[in-house]
Amino acid sequence: MKLHWLDVTALIFYLGILTLMGIYFSRKNTNTEEYFVGGRSFSGWIVGLSMVGTSISSVTFLAFPADAFKTAWLRILPGFTLPIAIIISAFVFLPFYRRTKLISAYEYLEQRFGPSVRTYGALTFTIGQLVRISMILYLLSLLMHEITGLDPITSILIAGLFVSFYTIVGGIDAVIWTDVLQTMMLILGGVLCLIVIIVNLPGGLEQIFEIALRDGKMSFGEWKDGEVLNPSWSFTLSKKTALMMLFVGLTEWFHEYTANQNVIQRYATARNIKEARKAMFVSFLNVPIWAFYFFLGTALYAFFQVFPTQDAADMLSGVKKAEQILPFFIVKYLPNGVTGLVIGAAAAAAMSSLDSSINAISTIGVHDFYRRLYKKNESDKHYLKIARILATIASLIMIIGAILLTQTETKTLQHIIVTVISVLMGGLMGLFMLGFLTQRGDEKTAWFGIILTLVFSTWSVLSGNDLLPGWLSIPFDMYYTGLIGNILIFVSIFLIYVLLFAKKRDLPNLTIWTQKDKVA
Repeated sequence: MKLHWLDVTALIFYLGILTLMGIYFSRKNTNTEEYFVGGRSFSGWIVGLSMVGTSISSVTFLAFPADAFKTAWLRILPGFTLPIAIIISAFVFLPFYRRTKLISAYEYLEQRFGPSVRTYGALTFTIGQLVRISMILYLLSLLMHEITGLDPITSILIAGLFVSFYTIVGGIDAVIWTDVLQTMMLILGGVLCLIVIIVNLPGGLEQIFEIALRDGKMSFGEWKDGEVLNPSWSFTLSKKTALMMLFVGLTEWFHEYTANQNVIQRYATARNIKEARKAMFVSFLNVPIWAFYFFLGTALYAFFQVFPTQDAADMLSGVKKAEQILPFFIVKYLPNGVTGLVIGAAAAAAMSSLDSSINAISTIGVHDFYRRLYKKNESDKHYLKIARILATIASLIMIIGAILLTQTETKTLQHIIVTVISVLMGGLMGLFMLGFLTQRGDEKTAWFGIILTLVFSTWSVLSGNDLLPGWLSIPFDMYYTGLIGNILIFVSIFLIYVLLFAKKRDLPNLTIWTQKDKVA
């Protein structure tokens, strides 16, 4: 597709704003405290909108509408548990990160279990994020190619260099403020698409609901052979049920708000614990935004029922990927100028995840490795220089990784990120939970649980990809690997510690049972 000059102008204007924001905030970054945590001066509203932008990636923009278009609303169920995880985390777990001036989430692991466990947590986060951002940039390049016709590698270089520039020079200040802008762009892009659908449908919004309810497209049931099955609320590990999806979601969100450096670093940027809590409550916005994008997929289904095309029919039947439905609609049905804004929204969905991860990797690299293990007594100016170097290296790995993915033939690229993160980061949330909620466990028993969980996660991933003989197959759906892994590490460490040591540890201010100091 050749973009209209209005669309090109809109895109250039958007990318230009991001660049100027990076340059503007670069003047503030004279020390690592500003570069990593923004001088701990942000209001909760701004931090919260930034957290929303970080949580909403290309998955929201592409996969959610695709899922609702092809099936129904089953996979939004995990999102409904987000408020529960946020409320508990805000009042139970947040104080552990705000009691002292923590920058890294993994400082807590050292205080609670020991230095080697901190190194494990920081290393697995770094590797997992490098794989993740390479994948996100690659997916963004496919979207840009689908919409604009740009070569995927050219798209990778353009998007990768822009997001890298403002993140490297602007630090966390640029990351937070650009995420706020990108959150607004993402919402605007989706709203513009929905307006075009409603305006063009003869029956407008009411017709969307009529078609969706008639065909079961807003059900929480499993979609099978073109029909929706009534949602099951049974407790089982052998298949996806509505109840199990809620458990999976709760596990995912507790990990996000207790063990993810991208989020924990945001806690540190707020001016006090009250503002940090406000930021977490602003993150409730994720749920209606996710629901909106599912509804957009449902609206696309209704639109192509009224105005059928062969391409849409192929995406519905599985001949073509359902993830192509929104790009197809953008290219074929949006007016000039609006297309450029929506493309900007698509880019925003990816960039808001990329910039956060690049900055977090830089923070971990300096704080958990370089300053702690290599150069302990250098000037702050030296560490700021290293932070920018590490952010540059992370950006280069991201771009190279995305380019390599364009050359890789694989059944499903999602397996790459699932495999790496499932194996390396399996059980990390369970480790944090054990630390917060009990007085059991030390460095040795923590490693027993880590190794056991690594073995379990590897077994699950290999079996789920049919790489093991039948007698070694997992007796559960691979979808539940993370849920089981977190329970396994918690229970195994707790039990082995009780059996070997029995006595509770004296851990002042490190568990919910031993909190003494008030949080400023």
